[in-house]
Amino acid sequence: MTSRDITWKDYLFPPLHPEGPGFLALFALVTLILWAIWTPLGLVGLALTVWCFYFFRDPERVTPSREGLIISPADGVVQSIIETTGPPELDLAEKTFTRVSVFMSVFDCHVNRIPIAGEITKEVYVPGLFLNATLDKASEDNERQCLLVKTEDGKEFAVVQIAGLVARRIRCDVQANQKLKTGERIGLIRFGSRVDVYLPLGIHPLVAVGQKMVSAETVIADANSKEEQRLGEVR
Repeated sequence: MTSRDITWKDYLFPPLHPEGPGFLALFALVTLILWAIWTPLGLVGLALTVWCFYFFRDPERVTPSREGLIISPADGVVQSIIETTGPPELDLAEKTFTRVSVFMSVFDCHVNRIPIAGEITKEVYVPGLFLNATLDKASEDNERQCLLVKTEDGKEFAVVQIAGLVARRIRCDVQANQKLKTGERIGLIRFGSRVDVYLPLGIHPLVAVGQKMVSAETVIADANSKEEQRLGEVR
């Protein structure tokens, strides 16, 4: 992507995800009806319509391009960093990974990105519950879309889109045997949810729990670094 000047219009009117216009039209129609019934209701509808627009925003992002960098797949907050086995749906139950979970609130951008360049060697959709995505058991019980990504040097990463308490649909726009560059779009979850990234052992997270993430931009790990896992402090 070539660089260009960022204007105020880019902040106020970012591009929309393809699923956005339909929902935006529905919210606008309901707002008009509410306004006709009672003006205060119409104001509430207007606020929700504005929220709907920003929920489906799909802004351009500047992705660090150095080989080996693993970037955040989602906007949101690092909810947890734990060592655990991989998703059994991807035949990774016998391998141990470091899992970085990024929680997205209903105010975050919900377009998800691939955290590292590679080929999607397997993709599996798993129906399930709609528990609060902040719960650890959501990784096993909730509806989710699992992707296995293999890099050119043979490393395997897992990326899992997880539906949450409010989310009721996971949209995955990629498929097995597809090759992607770091930061390319893989889909969207609506409305409020979580994305887990499974890092092979030996690759330490460079982020801390509670840290704010920007999808396709924030570096969460470096496959070429020997640095130990970073810690963070609230200041």
